[in-house]
Amino acid sequence: MRIFLFLSTLFLRYHISFAQEVETLNIPDVGYRGIWYSNQPSGDQYVYKYSGGLGTYPANHYPFSVYVEKANKTFFCYGGTDKEGKTLLHMVSYYDHETRMVPRPTIVLDKQTDNAHDNPVMNVDDEGYIWLFSTSNGTNRPSFIHRSVHPYDITAFELVQPIKIVDGTPLPLDNFSYLQSWYQKGKGFLNLFTHYDVNVVPDQPDKIRRTISFMRSKDGVSYGTWNDIAFIEEGHYQTSGHAGDSIIGTTFNYHPYKVGESGLNYRTNLYYLETKDFGETWQTADGTVVSLPIDAVDHLALVKDYAQKRLNVYINDLTYDQQGYPVILYVTSKGYRSGPVSGKRKWYTTRYTGQDWVTRRVTFSDNNYDMGSLYIDHEGIWRIVGPTDKGPQHYNTGGEMVMWTSLDQGKRWQKKKLTEKSKYNHTYARRPVNVHPDFYAFWADGHGRKKSISRLYFADKQGNVYRLPFDMEDDFAFPERINP
Repeated sequence: MRIFLFLSTLFLRYHISFAQEVETLNIPDVGYRGIWYSNQPSGDQYVYKYSGGLGTYPANHYPFSVYVEKANKTFFCYGGTDKEGKTLLHMVSYYDHETRMVPRPTIVLDKQTDNAHDNPVMNVDDEGYIWLFSTSNGTNRPSFIHRSVHPYDITAFELVQPIKIVDGTPLPLDNFSYLQSWYQKGKGFLNLFTHYDVNVVPDQPDKIRRTISFMRSKDGVSYGTWNDIAFIEEGHYQTSGHAGDSIIGTTFNYHPYKVGESGLNYRTNLYYLETKDFGETWQTADGTVVSLPIDAVDHLALVKDYAQKRLNVYINDLTYDQQGYPVILYVTSKGYRSGPVSGKRKWYTTRYTGQDWVTRRVTFSDNNYDMGSLYIDHEGIWRIVGPTDKGPQHYNTGGEMVMWTSLDQGKRWQKKKLTEKSKYNHTYARRPVNVHPDFYAFWADGHGRKKSISRLYFADKQGNVYRLPFDMEDDFAFPERINP
């Protein structure tokens, strides 16, 4: 008991010191500016593996927006920046569905990097408090959690001092990557995330493995132990979804062992698991309970074997149909490089029918990181919002936004262009939690090959597109409609 108290006191002293180093800003900004980011120079005309206005990146972060009926607002966060575009600012705002206006966004935190992997995600609890999760790309920078001081209010946030339990000892929860947050009334948070491990890849002790995990907290502060989901070879990227309060699911690829290069550039295969009891047990789509973590390529959770086809798999979204069956949206390609060398990027849906998985192609695009969201409404109509049309920076990340609609579970699709003749590519269209038809998809734009400004947009269910004000003179402003 004395040892435990000593360790707890030591932990608190450390954590208070750690928290004091973080400056919570709570400053109203003068407009909506997204972060521009690039990754892995390619040495060719396309300049980078991926790049652009990435304020709502990556696909493995969720949610960026939540509609709250009681407030009649869609709250949203994004990766913003200062006027010089030098640093990543964690921004929070909302769209008021009654007034159809937005306020000045609040700068909660300067992440002190320009890496969009550190973009925030958010959630709203049953008392109306807004939670902001400031992620990190690996272990070089800390992660943070903030909570709004008042319910449904974006003007002031306070730093939370979360803990995790490691071998029975409370420790600061100060690092997590690729966080996806799910909240259930009476149960709290189930957050899926990634942690980075070394000394685990055979004969490459310094190489990183991306281990996918989940953690739970009833109060948003005490997260208990981490629970690993999978660590096949060099790791995974996961994307999650939910069906009401009954199912939380995750779909993931795996990164094969590679010598002298990164396995993530050869990500492949499609896996799926779900929990119906808030993480107590996990099962495949057909209800077969599995033991975690998964460490073998050939496993009951495997949905599609793309490794044998030598195809990369980039997962976009996971949602559920009216029967509670999962539907996965993803892109395949022949390689990790930008440009035609990696072939056509093929968009697919893979749907569980209750008996087997059915895969159908949707369309093509021109970059591995063309990302969209999948919607299935109560009438069974499927929609995809994503940058599938060629943009001004051809073969770079994003393009012109399109809404695809299917009345027959993805057999046939109708196309509606949302943007045309844009100056910059549009990227990473994100679906809000509890989506409202007036704020249906949320994304950013930016030049695909060189640093530029980045604006923020949203579209309604009818396909009307609005740009958030880049500069604001007043405390509130109407978004600008940009398409007829």
